[in-house]
Amino acid sequence: MSKIPASVLAFEKKLVPSDGIMYGTTWANRNSQSAPLKLQEKSVRGTISNRLKKSEEGKIDAKIESANLQTVDSCALSPDQDTLRLNFTLKVLSGVENPSACNHEGFNQSYTKAVRGYIDDSGFVEVANRYAANLANGRFFWRNRVGCEDIEININILNEGAEQNWTFKSQSMDMRGFNNVSDDVKALGSLIAETLSGDNEFLLLEINAFAKVGKSQDVYPSEELVLDKSNNKDKKSKILFDVDGMAAMHSQKVGNAIRTIDTWYPGYEEHQRPIAIDPYGAVTNLGRAYRQPRAKTDFFSLFDKFSQGEKLERQEDEHYVMAVLVRGGVFGEKQ
Repeated sequence: MSKIPASVLAFEKKLVPSDGIMYGTTWANRNSQSAPLKLQEKSVRGTISNRLKKSEEGKIDAKIESANLQTVDSCALSPDQDTLRLNFTLKVLSGVENPSACNHEGFNQSYTKAVRGYIDDSGFVEVANRYAANLANGRFFWRNRVGCEDIEININILNEGAEQNWTFKSQSMDMRGFNNVSDDVKALGSLIAETLSGDNEFLLLEINAFAKVGKSQDVYPSEELVLDKSNNKDKKSKILFDVDGMAAMHSQKVGNAIRTIDTWYPGYEEHQRPIAIDPYGAVTNLGRAYRQPRAKTDFFSLFDKFSQGEKLERQEDEHYVMAVLVRGGVFGEKQ
């Protein structure tokens, strides 16, 4: 089949999380009492502990004896609080079969037909169940999930006339795979799948998540990227994210956790953990890209075939391609 190029091709994201606002509460009163957490600024006197450059070896004795003065943001529960509450909303949108921008009618028709075929065959069930599992297991807590005594996730549907809610005990849920999904997770996944498939225009969820981390313990909002490269001694070396003075997590960080569903990539058997849906399977904190173009396992290699109506070798590859489209992005081919 001859390839139909589209130099302008873009897709809007279909999972739209809000920023996550952080509150402090107690486990006993978690559903009735909570207070927004504030960021605290600290000035600390540390030591030099990073590896020095070769060019600095002549100055090493003088440098390592100097104090490392820093101003940083921090966030912690108060002495009478033992539980972190994280609140955010998630909107699921339909319309993945329609690019937000496409400059080739032939490609548009071929692509739409391929997506409708996927929806008829699979109905987004597998992909949606994995999104639901990541809501239920509290993956979006990130570092805040480590060392918790208990974790509970409450999910409410906010669509008018479709009110429904679930409560998940998340502490014992499997974080390494999606083979043992409960009936409640599947029920939530079914609603997400129906929306992605176009049966509903949108689905709006509110998530209230609770993690019992312990009295006065540190909690971890998102950290802002410091773009100021100057050596100004008064600048802050760690800046945490807040919304109107309330400690918070970026919507991008929440979204990354929800789309951490890719167990279909080469190397999963060795790595034994899902990675976030990404065109090249990039995991930046490991410095690896698991889906290499030379192996033809990256999104673009698979998408070029899928969008032209070719059957992919594995159904898992179709799930992956559709999950990248749900993620959204600009995928036009350079001319």
